Amino acid sequence: MAVRIRLSKRGRKKLALYDIVVSDSRSPRDGKFIQKLGTYNPNTNPATVVLNDELTFDWVMKGALPTDTARTILSERGVMLKKHLQVGVDKGAITQAVADQKFSAWVNQKDSAKASSANALVSKKEADKKARLAAEVKIKEAKAEQVRAKKIVAENPVAAADLAAEAPAEAAE
Repeated sequence: MAVRIRLSKRGRKKLALYDIVVSDSRSPRDGKFIQKLGTYNPNTNPATVVLNDELTFDWVMKGALPTDTARTILSERGVMLKKHLQVGVDKGAITQAVADQKFSAWVNQKDSAKASSANALVSKKEADKKARLAAEVKIKEAKAEQVRAKKIVAENPVAAADLAAEAPAEAAE
């Protein structure tokens, strides 16, 4: 029996959520599965992955083959790197301590990269918010100026005629 780690779709139309499951390769996509490993939500920015890493690593070491999308998710989480390092330990190429050290260094680097990208997203959102606010203020000031001009015209028609006479003179210059 060929065992695969793949995504099983749930949710609704245009708002899909996926379960990361271990299943027989012959079973349908949303059908029977052996074990649920976690969930994947591509609708958020960045995509949300909740995964039991130890259980997933156990299945990968037993020979479960991930699909392309599942492999990408597992690589992002470090499961595939951990498998790679563990195979090296099993073959005697490196020691377990070195493998653990390399994996923890990778995790630290990944966490710092995630933090910096999250900070970049937050700062971009704040900059966009400030830009929208500045545009709204300009629109508000222009409308206030129009209202003030209408008020002057309504209160004093003579001053309005003077303003109308000055406008063509300024346009001619």
